[in-house]
Amino acid sequence: MISKFQKHLSQNLPFLSQKKLLVAVSGGIDSMVLLDLLQKSGFEIALAHCNFKLRDQESDQDQAFVENYARVNNISFFVTQFDTKAFAEDFKFSIQVAARELRYKWFYEILETNNFDYILTAHHADDAIETFLINLSRGSGLEGFTGIPVQKDKTIRPLLPFSREEILQYAQENAIEWREDSSNASDKYLRNKIRQEMVPILKSLNPNFLNSFQNTLENLQQAQSLVDDASRIVYRKVVADEDNQKKIDLKELLQLPNYKAYLFQWLNPFGFKAWNDIYNLVESQSGKQIFAEGFKLLKDRDHLILSPHIEIDKDEKYLIKEGQKEVNFHIKLSFCKISTSTNASNTTIFVDENKLNYPLVLRRWEEGDIFHPLGMNGKSKKVSKLFKDEKLSLIEKENTWILCSDNQIVWVIGIRQDERFKIEKTTKQIIQIALH
Repeated sequence: MISKFQKHLSQNLPFLSQKKLLVAVSGGIDSMVLLDLLQKSGFEIALAHCNFKLRDQESDQDQAFVENYARVNNISFFVTQFDTKAFAEDFKFSIQVAARELRYKWFYEILETNNFDYILTAHHADDAIETFLINLSRGSGLEGFTGIPVQKDKTIRPLLPFSREEILQYAQENAIEWREDSSNASDKYLRNKIRQEMVPILKSLNPNFLNSFQNTLENLQQAQSLVDDASRIVYRKVVADEDNQKKIDLKELLQLPNYKAYLFQWLNPFGFKAWNDIYNLVESQSGKQIFAEGFKLLKDRDHLILSPHIEIDKDEKYLIKEGQKEVNFHIKLSFCKISTSTNASNTTIFVDENKLNYPLVLRRWEEGDIFHPLGMNGKSKKVSKLFKDEKLSLIEKENTWILCSDNQIVWVIGIRQDERFKIEKTTKQIIQIALH
């Protein structure tokens, strides 16, 4: 196996040569075999071990085993402990997801602070089969069937071409010691059920199943590459990136015979799951929204708008004192006394200071707000009607702020000034208010 391993690295992962490598070591057979292969191949390595505190004394014994191995073999090592159950409960993760989040965050912290080049994990061919079947059982897009990647960012998986049987045989032939994780024998977890029940059946039906499966993965990876290429080409035609939003043009989208596939490709990375609801959103009325963790998708007239989702406190206010020159709240404003005004704009207004009563109030717009738009000869107008006339999306409305003096609107910020605070021939002090 060692010659096959070294050939695999030289042909497929030649960039690992002469690099500083951090090896994730649980103490189980896979990571201990990877460790032995790397040592015999002359790589510069250090170990990283996570104690997830999930199996009481057994977890502590795993940690002690890895620490002892590192000391005996004069290998640098890093060890940490996590309260995985508490983390999972706090963030509503499964134990498996929580452990993955914790360990990779820690691995990358070590990588950055200690100048390692790559993180190596001991995932192998059987892990790829199990992941494929898990995704199949849960429902997945094509990307869920392309296997575990050999490389993702700085994480490398050099054992993916090797089966569990090959790893076991190598461990036995080379008298490698390892720790057996008792949870691997439990049928509590889906992966264990697949490992213990489904995979043996598939291998018994086809003795060459592993090679056949790897060929299938290669075909699926090539298909995914074609999908990615098509997705990028169509994206440039259909989606506009504006600030922190993505606007999907529905007219262009609906000309595509398979538009649902493109929506899946574009939105899946943002954590959306309710795909039927998303597809229905295309034909729904404006204002409908669908949420994922940290993001929202809004139907607005002729577009779907993807943006970060931030909980809004509609009662949030900011008081501006007399003489204050800057505001750096959710928006940034500047106040400056000037002697002569220039042309106003959506982002800069000029007001008569004597008409202002401090403190001024910066707040979000509210239903029922009425103001007197500049240039309408004192006629009043609902702010909601202004939004409609300006064709603002729900997201744009949510992000609109109002500047008030007492209970009167001075400025619908970034859109329209109020007539009542404009400068006149009798104005003695002019305040320039600018949005930055």
